[in-house]
Amino acid sequence: MADKDLKLNSLEMAQFVRNGFLRFDNIVPKELCDAAHKEMIDGTHKTVQKTAAPFSEVWPTEALGQVFRLPKVEAILHSLIGPSPRYDHHAAHLTPANTYKGANLHQDAEYDIREHHFDIQTCFFPADTPIESGGTLFVPGSHFRRVHEADIMRYQNIAGQVQAVCKAGTIFFWHANLWHSARSNTTDQDRYMLKLRLNPTVRQTRLWNTDDIDSPEIPGILTQKIDWHGQRNRIEIMNRIKLWRFMSGDNDFDTGSLWWTRVENTPDIIHREQRMSI
Repeated sequence: MADKDLKLNSLEMAQFVRNGFLRFDNIVPKELCDAAHKEMIDGTHKTVQKTAAPFSEVWPTEALGQVFRLPKVEAILHSLIGPSPRYDHHAAHLTPANTYKGANLHQDAEYDIREHHFDIQTCFFPADTPIESGGTLFVPGSHFRRVHEADIMRYQNIAGQVQAVCKAGTIFFWHANLWHSARSNTTDQDRYMLKLRLNPTVRQTRLWNTDDIDSPEIPGILTQKIDWHGQRNRIEIMNRIKLWRFMSGDNDFDTGSLWWTRVENTPDIIHREQRMSI
């Protein structure tokens, strides 16, 4: 069981619901980064259990297994998908030195039509990743937009996009529907990134440290506008509140503008004059 003090808090979870990802820098010690990096280069990371195996059985002796069993990493995963996640798949993504990539923005899980539950993907960077090496690019707030990857693959320079520029040991934890892409590596060093997808095995409700679940800051986070949403920001707020209701277990949660309360107002009471005419 993950240490409660290491789990995400409610403000961090609200940020995840809004943006679709969380970033943690320097979460993996350098020595472990170096060992995991070597496994990715050598190909030893490929020896894993098959899809749907308990994640606890994956990489039992490898450095990569140690990365994802660090207490803080385990606590973050517990907060998002629970204590016993299921292994889906992984890939050690290589962008060779001096590789130029065109636009390839895409969504991995366009077929995922679940209303509330979601898978988590991670991007682990075992080496320093300056902007020139082409770290993964994310589009915050895109996880509620289900699209065919061909519909967005030529999009570029979206307002507010975030590219992974980080030191070794950084991990991004993101909603499996988040739009993302690799970028050009203009350096003379190959770039590796370990992407891992995990599935929940429990209901994703109140899995984090909920001591601050009644914080007055949460509605403000959930309603904060993301630039590229434009006038469609309102439907995005509705989506965030809906997901927060599920994750917090509070089916009546709403913000000061009563976004969901307003549209849920469907009275069944028949007025006296109506009864007389029936």
